[in-house]
Amino acid sequence: MTSIDVQDLTKEYGSTRAVDQLTFSVLPGRVTGFLGPNGAGKSTTMRLVLGLDRPTSGTATIGGRAYAAIDEPLRHVGALLDAQAPHGSRTARNHLRALAASNRIPERRVDAVLEQVGLASVARRRVKTYSLGMRQRLGVAGALLGDPPVVLLDEPSNGLDPEGIIWMRELMRELAREGRTVLVSSHLMNETASFADHLVVLGRGRLLADTPMRGFIDARVQPRVRVRTTDGGALGGLFKDHGIEAVEGEEGRWTVLDARVEDIGRLTSASGMTVLELAAEEGTLEQAYLDLTATETEFAATPSPTQPQEA
Repeated sequence: MTSIDVQDLTKEYGSTRAVDQLTFSVLPGRVTGFLGPNGAGKSTTMRLVLGLDRPTSGTATIGGRAYAAIDEPLRHVGALLDAQAPHGSRTARNHLRALAASNRIPERRVDAVLEQVGLASVARRRVKTYSLGMRQRLGVAGALLGDPPVVLLDEPSNGLDPEGIIWMRELMRELAREGRTVLVSSHLMNETASFADHLVVLGRGRLLADTPMRGFIDARVQPRVRVRTTDGGALGGLFKDHGIEAVEGEEGRWTVLDARVEDIGRLTSASGMTVLELAAEEGTLEQAYLDLTATETEFAATPSPTQPQEA
C-alpha cells in the first residue's frame, strides 16, 4: 500500500513553528483534501513530504520511505506545487522531455500526458506564452508523467476556466478510482466539497481534523429543515406547542433548527396540514470549515467601520 505517512512532524524557522507535531496518513483510493487558513502550514508540510525541506523533528514518508531515498522518484510520486516553475523559454514538450529523461521515463509518455491534459495542440509553444490555466495543466502533466501511484497537488484549480475546473475535478476522482493516493491542497471550499472524500485540516501548524468529509460537516453544522404549508401561522403555533425551535421567513416559510425531515414530516402530517414544501438544508463544507478554523486564522481582515450617512 503506497500511502503518505506523517508522524510527529515539526518544522521550525527560527522562533516560528510552521508545522507542529503533525501526525496523519493519506491513503490510496480516495481524494484527501488538505485545508487550512493562510499560514496554517499546508505548503510547508507538502514540501517536507517531497524532501524540499528538512523537518526539525519527526518524519514524512511515502510508501514507508523518505522521498530522498526513492530512486527515479517521478515514477513513484507526482507533484504540482508551483505552476510557474517551468522555464519560460522552453516549449512544454521539451520541459516534459527533460523531466522524462532524468527519471528514465519513455518519451512516449510525454505525448500521452500532453494529450491527457489538453495541451497537445500547443505543446511546441514556449511556456512563457501560456496563460496561468495552461501552466496549471502543464504542471499536472509533469505530475502524471511517471504514472505515479502517489499524486500531490497544491491549488490545482488556480487559473482554470469553468471547463478546466470540471476537468480537474474528474481527473482527481479518476486517479483515486484507479487506487492512487491523492492529496490536494485548496482554499476553494465549494470545489473541495465536489471532489474530496476525506479531509485533513490544519491550523497554525497543528492538526485540527482528520476525518471523512461528510462526517466533518455533520459534526459541525446544525441540521435544519425548511417547511411551508398553506397556513404559516398555524405551522408556527404547532412548532411552539411542541417546543420546536423554528424561525419564520418570507411567504410563510419556516426553518426548523436541529431537526430532520422525517420528524417534521410526521408532525405536520399528524396535524392534517397541507405541506407545500419540505426539504433538508444540508450544511456546507464552507460552514463547517469556518466554524472549526475561526480561531486559527493568522491573517484576518477586520470589518470596515460603518460609514456615516450623507446629509
